[in-house]
Amino acid sequence: MAYKDLREFMEVLESRGLLKRVKTEVDPELEITEIVDRISKGPAEKNVAILFENVKGSKMPVLINAFGSYERMSLAMGVEKLDDIADELREMLKLPYVSLQNKMSVVTMIPMIKRAVNFPKYVKSAPCQEVVETENPNLDEIPILKCWPEDGGPFVTLPLVFTKNPKTGKRNVGMYRLQKYDSRTTGMHWHIHKNGAENYRDMEAAGGEKIECAVAIGTDPVLTYAATAPLPRDIDEMVFAGFLRHKSVEMVKCKTVDIEVPATAEIILEGYVLPHESRIEGPFGDHTGYYSLADEYPVFHITAITHRENPIYFATVVGRPPMEDAYLAKATERIFLPLLQQMLPEVKDINMPIEGVFHDCCIVSIKKQFPMHARKVMHALWGMGQMMNVKMIIVVDDHVDVQDYAQVAWRVFNNIDADHDLEIVHGPLDVLDHSSPMAKWGAKLGIDATKTWPEEGHAREWPEEVATPDDIKARVDAKWKELGLD
Repeated sequence: MAYKDLREFMEVLESRGLLKRVKTEVDPELEITEIVDRISKGPAEKNVAILFENVKGSKMPVLINAFGSYERMSLAMGVEKLDDIADELREMLKLPYVSLQNKMSVVTMIPMIKRAVNFPKYVKSAPCQEVVETENPNLDEIPILKCWPEDGGPFVTLPLVFTKNPKTGKRNVGMYRLQKYDSRTTGMHWHIHKNGAENYRDMEAAGGEKIECAVAIGTDPVLTYAATAPLPRDIDEMVFAGFLRHKSVEMVKCKTVDIEVPATAEIILEGYVLPHESRIEGPFGDHTGYYSLADEYPVFHITAITHRENPIYFATVVGRPPMEDAYLAKATERIFLPLLQQMLPEVKDINMPIEGVFHDCCIVSIKKQFPMHARKVMHALWGMGQMMNVKMIIVVDDHVDVQDYAQVAWRVFNNIDADHDLEIVHGPLDVLDHSSPMAKWGAKLGIDATKTWPEEGHAREWPEEVATPDDIKARVDAKWKELGLD
């Protein structure tokens, strides 16, 4: 299903008992974080989305933890489970071979293409512009959270940042945190590896006066997810969102900048970033569970704030996992697996553990077909987009369930020879990685936990795994109830 806006998603959550309203006054400085941290790390049955209706210093309610479980993440995407999206994508990728002998292929492709491509639809008026403030836009009216004690200030944590590349005019939508400096300016946390930063550098290189930006807060949940997805630069996130929701995204032009934004967003910030202007941004308590360090980042100047009548401020808290952002990352793991398998068909499954905060560890199972095949997969993964930041890759054979940590640990602990099965390489690392002696790059570890072949230098006989035959398992299954052991 496609939600028309964030509010419809909230209605679904509330109807299922997955959203709680809190009427007690709460402070956006540190207090909301402590509440959400307890909920995120507490019993599963207590882990719900929360709407804080009485936030100190603001008339706006705060919605938080809306994506904070597999169930809510699946509901956000309009599916029963996240793998349903991957299964649909697999079907889309099975495009029939077109030839003179297979004339029906073109006809078969038409409905697939219609499902895959839902271009944005542009409208002239929109809910996100029910209230327009261009004379005195004021961030102080928004209950922006200060999450952790050493944070450099309050941060907008679920912003969809829209820019256009000055050379191509192509749209980029990314999720880059915004530190509030005052009522009219914020930081713009463009990591060096991100497409938003590339657009900014292109503007500087071309001698541009500024790069226009718009920030959408509180969108249909699929749009919010799409801003986090690791898409290639030339793939429009709003077209990708249209594919995921099976319906075009309605967009409206901003009031003071030449950018279109989601029509049903709760709040829009409009403005610009100047070339060669920077300011200290951070520290920020990040999803690694540590503070990312303060550094120089561009400055976002706000020219207008538009919003719906009685807007809802949509936010998240990041910190030591598990937190809400882990489930956004897990959605990416499942959705993008079929695309990874298109390039590496030997891959059966992947698991990027929540504890590895997505960019620190990747476990992958492969159908091993030749000597050093695991090494080939490691290096291929390190060469794919944001996978370049993965610090540790563990490769196991295809019969190993990578979602079962105990299975993986058993293979790693028992199968590796430290002299032959560990591979250390150097390359880019996530900006948030604090463990490397150098910022933004360092060493990565590949662990080959597959069965070692004689051709890989293992002259000894490799033992068989201990296992019960299937016929014995079936006989025990048949008499299990009468054994009275349940």
